[in-house]
Amino acid sequence: MRIGILGLLHESNTFVTRPTTIENFRDAVLLAGDDIRPAFETAHHEIGGFLAGIDAAGETAVPIFVARALPAGTIDAESFDELTSRLLAALDNAGPLDGLLVAPHGATVAANWPDADGHWLSLVRKRVGDSLPIVGTIDPHANLSQQMVDAVDALIAYRSNPHLDQRERGLEAASLLIRTLRGEVQPTMAAVFPPMAISIEQQETAAPHLAPHYDFANAQLQQSGVLTNSIVLGFPYADVAEMGSATIVVTDNDQSLAQQLAGELAARLWQHREELRGSLLSVDEALDRCADLPTPICLLDMGDNVGGGSAADGTFLLQGLLNRPQWKSFVCLFDPEAVAAATQTGVGETCEFSLGGHSDSQHGEPVHCECRVVGLHDGRFSESQPRHGGMSQFDQGPTAVVETGNVTVMLTSRRMVPFSLEQLCSCNLVPAAFDILVAKGVNAPLAAYREVCPSYLRVNTPGSTCADMTQLSFEHRRRPLFPFESDVTFC
Repeated sequence: MRIGILGLLHESNTFVTRPTTIENFRDAVLLAGDDIRPAFETAHHEIGGFLAGIDAAGETAVPIFVARALPAGTIDAESFDELTSRLLAALDNAGPLDGLLVAPHGATVAANWPDADGHWLSLVRKRVGDSLPIVGTIDPHANLSQQMVDAVDALIAYRSNPHLDQRERGLEAASLLIRTLRGEVQPTMAAVFPPMAISIEQQETAAPHLAPHYDFANAQLQQSGVLTNSIVLGFPYADVAEMGSATIVVTDNDQSLAQQLAGELAARLWQHREELRGSLLSVDEALDRCADLPTPICLLDMGDNVGGGSAADGTFLLQGLLNRPQWKSFVCLFDPEAVAAATQTGVGETCEFSLGGHSDSQHGEPVHCECRVVGLHDGRFSESQPRHGGMSQFDQGPTAVVETGNVTVMLTSRRMVPFSLEQLCSCNLVPAAFDILVAKGVNAPLAAYREVCPSYLRVNTPGSTCADMTQLSFEHRRRPLFPFESDVTFC
């Protein structure tokens, strides 16, 4: 059997003013046909799982189109139209197919299609017809829509955050599709949308407040006729009608059971909604707590969460650490101008720098200080272990490492997610040598940073990914929705 593979993945933060363009995809992943397999075959990503699952079953994988860009602002209309046109053209040229494996992110927003994933999945469904089985994976940070659900036979969300099981979920999706094609099962899906949004701070799946819900979901999988289920945590940084949490259950030809179990899973989340609000720790409060924690300490800069689309040049924690000289600290900033200045200055020399705070007005003012340049690097590094996002090759562009007072600052010419300690090691930095490591994320960096940091604190810094979602200006979200409205009823 010939099984097609499609992927279009972008986590779109509508509170970021700068749009995402087709160039951002070209800089990351924009592939078709035979170029897809070598890029993903060994990756800890669902596309790699798709390929491995199809190969293991002795069927024929037909890689068609995969596009992926770093989380950022809404995709502009022209770029999204080009992406969908390329995807559909590649699908039309793929030849006869028996089934499709698809990888939407679930939180993609385009200027012309707020539910961008629902839109392109519906276009694919219309193209291939109602009878062709389609099974897909989604990020648990999806803002699930009924349109997404209606366009496919089954959706499977990753079960871990940090996302370490992407390849595993790809294998699961491939197995489910192949069993469907062989006539062994008939996937039947139901989704339930409780009127709640889970704080990004509370979305670590192994944490005590969330792990029991996954235990409950795993227990459902033991019931006869249940093929898969998912908790969709939601992505709070998208001002769209779909923003919020959801649950999915897929059964073997039993719509009533799928609806019942999805409802039970949603009811459990709802009953524990107060535990999923999050607690907010200011910069000063976090730094005060550091005095009582074993080092190295990872400070998670939630307001400048690069994996959530933020600027990557927030300075609130940098300034706070400069005011606390008792700790040897590390901060990474996206600052191409500072990289150029460091390159001109040269290794071993000192210069006046203006660090960070250049992208917008949300993430702090530039920090003006004298720095010594300690290293210049090409910014490329590799990660061999499963890490959040599933990718193994990274390029943050020309990179400079400078020192000012007690703080070592890595300056990059491309925004970079803090998913790998190789980001530091590739620039001759030893992570364990620092007292405090700032990672611009919330949960995603933990997979790597826990290897050296016995302690971590999530810090409620201001920015386009601030942890307090009630401070963001929503116009299009569903209403009522907890925690924005308190008088919400569900079950």
